[in-house]
Amino acid sequence: MKWVLLFLAFFVSTVRSQEAPEWFVESFLDIREDAAEAAKEGKRLMLYFMQDGCPYCKQLVSVNWRQPKIVEKTRRNFMPVAINIWGDREVTAADGRRMPEKRFAAALKVQFTPTLVFFDEKGGVAHRINGYLPPEEFYAALDAAIGKAPPATLGSAGRSIDLRRKSGKPLAVLLTSPNCDACEELERNLQTADVRAQLARVELVRATGPVSAITSKGTQTISSAYVPAIVFFAGGAEVFRTEAYLRPFHLAAALDYVASGSYAREPSFQRFVQARAERMRGRGERVDLWN
Repeated sequence: MKWVLLFLAFFVSTVRSQEAPEWFVESFLDIREDAAEAAKEGKRLMLYFMQDGCPYCKQLVSVNWRQPKIVEKTRRNFMPVAINIWGDREVTAADGRRMPEKRFAAALKVQFTPTLVFFDEKGGVAHRINGYLPPEEFYAALDAAIGKAPPATLGSAGRSIDLRRKSGKPLAVLLTSPNCDACEELERNLQTADVRAQLARVELVRATGPVSAITSKGTQTISSAYVPAIVFFAGGAEVFRTEAYLRPFHLAAALDYVASGSYAREPSFQRFVQARAERMRGRGERVDLWN
């Protein structure tokens, strides 16, 4: 009996650690009404897209949203509402369409959990944070979501890449910045076995600032509001990007998603990740979403 109680206690604590904090708003999920109500209070509506079993969601809730300064800034400036990307609760979008949570998440092209989407007073998307950011980066990112400060920039465009060349491999442009702890950790994660195997399938280009890309239609700048970021190109066009903190499992999955061409067949990166994990388990491989 004792071990059963211990298991139940562990299970409940794990589930609670991934749920939204208790100070989140219980909503009827009408984006127009919620955005207008938030605006009356001088705030922005913030939707927190999550899913059960997401280690990054757990990190956001149990680490970031346990720090007083982050909690204070979030509560002072936003009306926070949780959305399950696989959920069936009805959401009324800004244009009046009604749909379940999972379709709403797909309509907003939510590819990572957690994703935070911020809305203006009319229900239009004002800003978004795609994926998990460590506490200090997250705290700074909230300023951009508030609209009081621009997100961090990487300076002016430097080197050029000719996307018209045909190397036979997708191109992965890794954007970093100096004195970035998350960038240094990503570089270490690139050396893990599974990630190195996937890296061999792409052409990796590193840059510490925006990149000027030459395409058949002219020149464009490859940049990101947050670093580290990886912007993937195939056939001269951008097909996928990551702009958040990734552990080795999801880093390898992102590389595989593009290198295998799965992005063209499966628009949901989350479904691709789930299927990949099941295949690995089927081969008897250990799957650890956080390592």
